[in-house]
Amino acid sequence: MTPLNYTRVSHTVFRLLGIPGLEDQHLWISIPFFISYVIALLGNSLLIFIILTKRSLHEPMYLFLCMLAGADVVLSTCTVPQALAIFWFHAEEISLDCCITQFFMIHCTFISESGILLVMAFDRYIAICYPLRYTTILTHILIGKIGVTIFLRSFVTIFPIIFLLKRLTFCQKNIIPHTFCEHIGLARYACNDIRVNIWYGLFVIVSTIVLDVLLIFVSYLLILYAVFHMPSQDARHKTLNTCGSHVCIIILFYGPAIFTTLTQRFGHHIPPHIHILLANVCILVPPMLNPIIYGIKTKQIREQVAYILFPKKK
Repeated sequence: MTPLNYTRVSHTVFRLLGIPGLEDQHLWISIPFFISYVIALLGNSLLIFIILTKRSLHEPMYLFLCMLAGADVVLSTCTVPQALAIFWFHAEEISLDCCITQFFMIHCTFISESGILLVMAFDRYIAICYPLRYTTILTHILIGKIGVTIFLRSFVTIFPIIFLLKRLTFCQKNIIPHTFCEHIGLARYACNDIRVNIWYGLFVIVSTIVLDVLLIFVSYLLILYAVFHMPSQDARHKTLNTCGSHVCIIILFYGPAIFTTLTQRFGHHIPPHIHILLANVCILVPPMLNPIIYGIKTKQIREQVAYILFPKKK
C-alpha cells in the first residue's frame, strides 16, 4: 500500500462521544454503569480484604482469586469513571497520551485476567488430579512467581503498541464514538498505514487470549476425565461443585468478549451503539459478578462475609 500524503497537524486531543445515537438516554444509561461500578468496587475490595486478613484462606485457590479481584478493580476503574464523566458532565475531551494510557491499562488488565483464569484452571487440575501433592506443588513462592509472570506477560505484549500508536499521525477526525479508548479504534483515525498495528494486535490476541482459552479447555478435559473415573458418585459431585464457581467466571469473562468480537466482525447490520454497549458489558459485568459468584458458591468466603456484615454478639 502506498503511504498517504498528508500535511495536516496531528491531533493531540480527542473527543469520546459515549454512546452515539443514545445521547438523550445517557443519564439513564449511567445508572446501571454506576451501580455496577459500586458493586464491583465494594465486592472485590471486600474479597481482597477477607482473603488477605484470614490465614485460613491463604491457599492457592483463594490467592489466585485475590489476584483476579484486584484486576477487576483496576479494569472497572480504568473505564467506568470516564464513562460516567461523559454521561453526567459531558467531559468528552481526552488527550492522546491519556487515551493511550487508558487503552494500555485496559488491555494489560484484560490479558492479566485471562492469565489468572488459566492458572486457576491449572490450580483445579492439580487439586483434583494430584490432591496429596497439592500444597507441595503450589507453594506460596511459586504462586508469587506465577503472579509476576502473568503481569509481566501482559505488560510485555501490550507495551510495544504504545510505540506503534505514537508513530502515527492523527490528521483525520478526532471524534471517537465510544466510552473508552481502544487500540484499533484509535489507530483507524491515523493517516499512516496501520497494517503493522492490525497484525500485531492479532498476534497479541492469539498469543494470549486464544492460547489461554485452549489451555483452559485442555485443563478441564483432563479434570473431567479424572472426575468420571472416580469410584464414588458423591466424590464426583463434590469435585464438580468445587469447579462450578471457576467455570461460571470463565463463561462470564470470555462469553461477552467472544460475542462482541463476532458481532464486530460479522454483524455489520447491527447499529454502532449496540457494539459499544456490548463492549461495555465485557468491562462491567465480570468485575461485578465475580465476587458475587464466589461469595455464593464458596462456603469459606460466604461464612467470612456473613461474619463481617453480621458479627455475632458475645
